[in-house]
Formats: sequence, C-alpha cells, structure tokens
Amino acid sequence: MVKSIVKSEQQIQKEITKYLEGKGYYVVKIVRANKSGVPDILFCKDGAFCAIEVKRKGKKSKVTELQRIHLEQITASGGRALVADELSDVIEEGL
Repeated sequence: MVKSIVKSEQQIQKEITKYLEGKGYYVVKIVRANKSGVPDILFCKDGAFCAIEVKRKGKKSKVTELQRIHLEQITASGGRALVADELSDVIEEGL
C-alpha cells in the first residue's frame, strides 16, 4: 500500500513562491500582517497587484469571511486574487 503524502500549507506556499520568483515576479510571503485575513502571498505581475490565499489540499472552500472580503477588495481595486491548494491552480490562472 502506497501512503499518500499530504503537503502542509507552508510547503504549498513555498512551492508557489519559488515558482513565481523563478518567473521574475516581485513576491512577498506574508507571515504576519497588521490586518487579519490578508492573503498569504502578495506579488506584482506585469504591473498588476496579485494575491494568493493558500489552503491545504482539498480545503479551498475553507476561506474565512475576512479572507474572502480581502480577496474581493483586491479584485475590486483592479488586482488579481485567488485561492490555491496546489501550484497547478496558479499555473492554470496564467500566472
């Protein structure tokens, strides 16, 4: 029997950050912000502000109300925001 390895949220964040940095984007991994609910990864792509809230695999629907509000505010301000539980989510978004 093969045991499935479940990546932690931190491992997924690290993969996404490394991928974005490898593409030359300015990337900041938020450890602690002055506001609750700020997305985990903030970066700049082609002059646009982008944000990613990272969840463990299968937990994308577990975004808190405050996190959802922040993601909506970013989108309403002209930025891009998404929830990802694996690197492929970011790639599929064209980032």
